[in-house]
Amino acid sequence: MSKAPTSSNEETTIPSINEESSSLGEIRINHSVVSSIVRLATLEVPGVCSVAGSFVDGIADIFSKKGDERGVRVDEDEVGDYQIEIRVILRFGLELAAVATNIQQRVAEQVEIMTSKSVARVNVIIDGVRTEAQEQLEQSEPAASWKDQPHTD
Repeated sequence: MSKAPTSSNEETTIPSINEESSSLGEIRINHSVVSSIVRLATLEVPGVCSVAGSFVDGIADIFSKKGDERGVRVDEDEVGDYQIEIRVILRFGLELAAVATNIQQRVAEQVEIMTSKSVARVNVIIDGVRTEAQEQLEQSEPAASWKDQPHTD
């Protein structure tokens, strides 16, 4: 619990998420929520084209509806700090290491602010680079849906 001053110079306790005991119960944040925070924070960094998933993530997407977790892995170490891995596609022509460092800083900052838990590691894996023209082409082509394909049944 943290203390907050009141107008009469008294201190009031404000519960924080990482408190282990509470009179009302526990607060837990699902790793899929943390994955969403990581994905959104990463996409805010200049030079990031997309958060990409590995081939295994692509296969897993066929069987699950967890698209927000694709390209992001969140684990906790023995003390409860987050260990995060992000797979990204970056924009061609930029200093890749500098963009990756910015991703690490932005993700750690946002996760710590939003969850009140520490981040031990943010590993950034650069899976590729794209030119701006490639990115615009991919965004302008509508993705063909399974429903739109001819079927023989």
